[in-house]
Amino acid sequence: MRRRIPYILVFIIPILLFSCRATKYVPEDQYLLHSYKIESGNGDFEKKALNDYIKQKPNKRIFFWRFYLSLYNLSSPKKDNGFNRWLKRIGEPPVVYDEDLKEKSAEQLILYMRNKGFYQVEVSDTTQYRKKRATVMYTVTPNQPYRIRDISYFFHDASLSSLVMADTTSSGFRQGELFDVDLLQQERIRIETVLRNSGYYSFNRDFVYFEVDSSLNSHQVDITLGIRNFPDQDRSGKVVHVDHPVYKIRDVYLISDYDAVSSQRMRDSGLVRKDTLLFDSIHVVYSEKPNIRPSVVTQKNYIIPNKLFNASNVQRTYRNLSSLSALRMVDIRFNEVESDSNLLDCEVMIAAATRQSYTIKLEGTNSGGNIGAAGNLNYRHQNLFGGSEQFDLSFLGAIETLRETSSDTVSSLNLMQEFGVEARLRIPKFLLPFKTDQFIRRYNPQTNIRLSYNYQKRPQYTRTLANASFGYEWKGNKNLTHRVYPLEASLILTPFMRDDFRDWLEGMYLFYSYQPHLIIDSRYTMIFTNQKLLKNQDFQDVRVSLETAGNLLYGGYKLLAPDPGDDKYQLFGVDFAQYLKGDIDLRNYNFLYEDVSLVLRGFAGVGYAFLNSNAMPFEKQYFSGGANSIRAWQVKNLGPGSYNDTTVTSYPNQTGDVKLEANMEYRFKLFWKLEAAFFLDVGNIWSLSDEDDREGAGFEFKRFYKELAVGTGVGTRFVFSFFIFRFDLGIPLRNPYPIEGYNWLPGNAGVKGSDLTFNIAIGYPF
Repeated sequence: MRRRIPYILVFIIPILLFSCRATKYVPEDQYLLHSYKIESGNGDFEKKALNDYIKQKPNKRIFFWRFYLSLYNLSSPKKDNGFNRWLKRIGEPPVVYDEDLKEKSAEQLILYMRNKGFYQVEVSDTTQYRKKRATVMYTVTPNQPYRIRDISYFFHDASLSSLVMADTTSSGFRQGELFDVDLLQQERIRIETVLRNSGYYSFNRDFVYFEVDSSLNSHQVDITLGIRNFPDQDRSGKVVHVDHPVYKIRDVYLISDYDAVSSQRMRDSGLVRKDTLLFDSIHVVYSEKPNIRPSVVTQKNYIIPNKLFNASNVQRTYRNLSSLSALRMVDIRFNEVESDSNLLDCEVMIAAATRQSYTIKLEGTNSGGNIGAAGNLNYRHQNLFGGSEQFDLSFLGAIETLRETSSDTVSSLNLMQEFGVEARLRIPKFLLPFKTDQFIRRYNPQTNIRLSYNYQKRPQYTRTLANASFGYEWKGNKNLTHRVYPLEASLILTPFMRDDFRDWLEGMYLFYSYQPHLIIDSRYTMIFTNQKLLKNQDFQDVRVSLETAGNLLYGGYKLLAPDPGDDKYQLFGVDFAQYLKGDIDLRNYNFLYEDVSLVLRGFAGVGYAFLNSNAMPFEKQYFSGGANSIRAWQVKNLGPGSYNDTTVTSYPNQTGDVKLEANMEYRFKLFWKLEAAFFLDVGNIWSLSDEDDREGAGFEFKRFYKELAVGTGVGTRFVFSFFIFRFDLGIPLRNPYPIEGYNWLPGNAGVKGSDLTFNIAIGYPF
C-alpha cells in the first residue's frame, strides 16, 4: 500500500474535483457548451485559423478536465461567504450555450473565408443536445476560390515607381495567387516600409489603394494597385495633391540627461540652461557632465545628418541604445524644420539608469532528504567606466547535509560546503585592435570578460576551480544570437581526497576525472528564438554549442617537445585536457489557452576525449537528474546507461560523455500567482570510452533505448514579476536497469516514499 501512495496523491485531487457536477450552475432551461468542432473541405487556407473566429468557446480544459469550472462548482450557491466568493473568483463560470453567438460564429467564418478568396463558401451548423450539454458542429464548404489574373500599377507620383517595383520579388502579391485580403494588406505594409526607408517620412499605408475587377466570370480578378499623391495646402489654404516629399536629416540632438517633467517645466519658464557638444556630427546636449561617453551612443546610432530619413535605421538605433545597461529610457522624436519642409531635426532622448545596485538571494534545497541552504550576494554597476560597461561581482555560499551509507548500513551525517566569487564585465563593443564602428551599429556586439574562483568541500574530497574567459556576443538578426569565446581557461585541483574515496576510485575510469587538470578551450554557441516579448504566442528556441580544447597545445607540443612516453603533455606542471564536444537543445512552447501551455524540449550532446586525455574533464561531462533534467532522480544520481552502483558506499557523481533527454511539461495557472504543472521526463547519459569499467555504462545503438529512464511528477510555481519560485515532486516510473527482472517500477517493485525526489529551484526548468 505504501508503494501506491504517490499515485494516489497524484490522482486524489482530480477525483474530488471531478465529483462536482459540471452543470451545477447551468440554469434549468439552458445547456452547457460542451464542445465544438469544425469540419472543412480541402482548400488553400489555414484550417487551424478558423478556430479564432468562433465567438463562443467551451470552458478551458487541462487535458480533458474542466479544471477552472470544477473550482467554480466547488462553491456553494446558498452561501455568500469569503471562501465561496474566492472559489468563484479563481474559477471559471460555466459557458452557457448561446444561439446568437453560434450564428455570429458562422457569419465570421464566412467573412474569413471570403477574405481568403473563397467568395462562394458555404457554412452550415448543427447543435446536438444531451444531458444539459450542447455540442456544436460547423461545416465549411469552401468551393472554388478566386485567383489573381493580372496586376497593374498606377502611380500618381511617377518617382515612386522604381522604388516600389524594385522590391516586388519579396512580395507574395503575384499573379495566380488567391485573392486574399491579407495579401493586399501585406503589400500595403511592404510599400510603406520601402518608401519610409527611402526618405518618405510622411508616407503611410493609407496612401495605397486597390481597384478590383471581378466581372470576368472565371473565378479570376484583375487588380489595379494605386498610390495617391500627398495632400498639401497652397498659399490660399486650398488643399492640393502634390508629389510625396522626400526628407533629409538636418541635425541630430542627443539629450543625455532627459527628464520629461523637468524639461517641460524649464521650457515653460524659459530657464533652459544646457551645454552643447558637437561629437561625430551629433549635438550632445547636457546640463552637467554627460552620464555616458558620447562615443558609445554615436557608435550605436544609425540616424546620420545629411542622410535620407530611414525608418528601419530609427528602429535599429532604438534597439541598440535600449540594450545599453547605463540607460533606463530611450525616446526618439522628429520635428520638421519650419523654414524648409523637407528637412527633419531628430531628438534622441536618453535617461540614465541607476548606476549601482545590490541584490541578495537566499534559497533552500531538499534533494532526497539532504537539506541545504544557499545564499548569493550580487553587486552591479551599470556604467563602470562611463561607457555603459556592466560590472557584476557575486559571492556565493552554500551548505548541504549529506547522508552517507557506510558498510554497516548506518547512515552518518556530513556536510557539503561551497564558496565562490565571480566577477563579470560586459562591454558594449568588440575589444579588437581595429575599428569596428560599422559592425557595432549593425550587430550590436558586446565583449564579455569573466573571472571566478570556486571552493567545494565534500566529505570525500576538496576541489578548487579557477576560471577565466574572454568572449564576444552579437546579434545576427532579430532572432539569432552568436557567442564566440576564443579563450577560456580553467584550472581544477583536488588538494584533498579521503582515503576510502581514493581507494574506491583507484583503478576505475572515473579516477581520471578527479585528477588535477588544466582546460584551455574555445567554444561557439548559436541561439535562435522567435519569441515575441509580452505576447503569449507559440515560439521555438534552438541552442547549438560546439567546443574544443587542447588541440592547438597538443599540436605545438608534438612539433616542439619530446615525446612524454606513457605520461601526458603538461602545461605549468598540470595535464591539459584535450576533447571535442557538441550539443543541441530544442524547445517548443505551445500556448493552448491564455493560461495553459505545453512545452516540449529535446537535448542531445556528445563529448569525446582523446590523445592527451583519458577521460572528459569532470566539469565538462554530462549528468542527469536534478531540478532541470530528469526530476525523478537526484542530480548526478542517474546512469550512465544501465550502470547500477551497488558498492557499499555510494557517491552521487555519475557522469558520462553522451546525453539524450526529452521533457514534456503541461503548465497551467491555478489562482493568484500560483501555477501548476504536470511533467514527463525521459533520458539518460552514457560513456564512450572503452576504458570505462562501469558495467552497462557504454553507449550502444542496439540497446541505448532500453536504458532510458522515465520519470513523471507534479509541480507548483509562484510566478512573481521579478522571479519564479518552483517546487517539483518527481516520481520514477522506469529505471534504466532492471529490478527483479523488470524496469517499470509501478508494475514491479513499486514506488516508496523514499523514492520521491523533491526539487526546489528558481525559474522554470526550461
